[in-house]
Amino acid sequence: MNESVLTTKQIAEYLNVTERTIYNLLQRGELPGFKVGMAWRFRIEDIDKWIQRNMKKQNRKARQK
Repeated sequence: MNESVLTTKQIAEYLNVTERTIYNLLQRGELPGFKVGMAWRFRIEDIDKWIQRNMKKQNRKARQK
């Protein structure tokens, strides 16, 4: 995917989850995105940073156990 801004469907494919999962994450304020009219859009750079932050959190939790 060469585009820097992705749709909900594209970000679901990128993360290998359902679109429903994307909407759930958005509703909880956990996923970085922005709206254009009624449609959500995602900057790939923001999503990659979000992935890295979540991986670090999971690694910290795993070391604490």
